[in-house]
Amino acid sequence: MKVKDCMCNNVVWLEPETSVCDCAKLMCKQHIGCIPVCDKNQNVVGFVTDRDILLRTVACNKDINTTKISDIMTTNVCCCDINNDVEHATKLMSENQIRRIPVVENNKIVGILTLGDLAKNEDISNREVAETFENICNCNHKNAE
Repeated sequence: MKVKDCMCNNVVWLEPETSVCDCAKLMCKQHIGCIPVCDKNQNVVGFVTDRDILLRTVACNKDINTTKISDIMTTNVCCCDINNDVEHATKLMSENQIRRIPVVENNKIVGILTLGDLAKNEDISNREVAETFENICNCNHKNAE
């Protein structure tokens, strides 16, 4: 199965200059916990989660109205291609210990694949989802190699 067959393709993204406050408001409005950060050409340059907002802004006493998401986002984002096999995407998620992975086509954001998307898909076994989740949560799995 291809990533395009189970990803969420209704993806919202923001530009790096967006304030943390506007990012949080969009997350609330869309009922999402993460947002890809893209340049004007829709190339992924970062990724922001609700946890990033808490730990890198609120906990550091930064002003949510003046702090840009470029100041708190994760850079060097691991992405997968829309035509990758799901197995490749779950391997990337496991190796990088991430629950969500941006999906690109010709280097432009087209979707997001989450653990939830995998769990909802009837063509993906519960065992595959559980193994991916276990690998993501296992903080010591990289040290065991």
